[in-house]
Amino acid sequence: MSSVISLRVEAGLQAEQDLLASVCAGDAEFGLLFWQPDDRALVMPRRLSRLPRFERACEVSAANGWPVLLRETGGEPVPQSAATVNIALVYAPPRSEGDHGRIETAYHRLCGPICQLLEELGGAASLGEVDGAFCDGRFNVNLDGRKMVGTAQRWRQSKGGQRPVGLVHGALLLENERDSMVAAVNRFNEACGLEQRVRAESHIALHERFPAPHALERLEGLYQDLLGALI
Repeated sequence: MSSVISLRVEAGLQAEQDLLASVCAGDAEFGLLFWQPDDRALVMPRRLSRLPRFERACEVSAANGWPVLLRETGGEPVPQSAATVNIALVYAPPRSEGDHGRIETAYHRLCGPICQLLEELGGAASLGEVDGAFCDGRFNVNLDGRKMVGTAQRWRQSKGGQRPVGLVHGALLLENERDSMVAAVNRFNEACGLEQRVRAESHIALHERFPAPHALERLEGLYQDLLGALI
């Protein structure tokens, strides 16, 4: 069994920050966390809280069962629920790598094992933007051309400023809750005066395509191998 832990969304976001702080402090060489929400929330970057209609949009979202939480990474609103499994990878790059390409390398380290898993299952894995996807980006992990995983990252300096430490995050859609998730994002965006509208058909959940009862266990093993090779 994989070690996915069940947490409220707010607690899961805090657990990721605690893991980052632990590696920065030198208490651990690296961190790996798989967590699954046991509630629902619409999570978005702190910068959106400065918009004039933000508070009203939060009220509308909460009244429809999607309270708003803020996160430290960038991007756009992302729905979190029990249909989602979050992957947090925390590590300091080997000194031999230097700073050049650090951001892209981190994304590839996060996305590579997921793509490998999808290919082992027989799916077509790719990275890139998907028209109509929420929190769209160059490093979406897509299954058969539809977004399955959204990604983000944040970097801090280790204790004493000796080297950078990255928190690289993926939100993997495990079960099909696409319709209600898309409705939550569109409802918030409309109330907040944001132009973006997203579509359910731009997304896909892993279990829509593959039952894959041991997928998360396999994925965790791939990340452990990757992190072990970095030490």
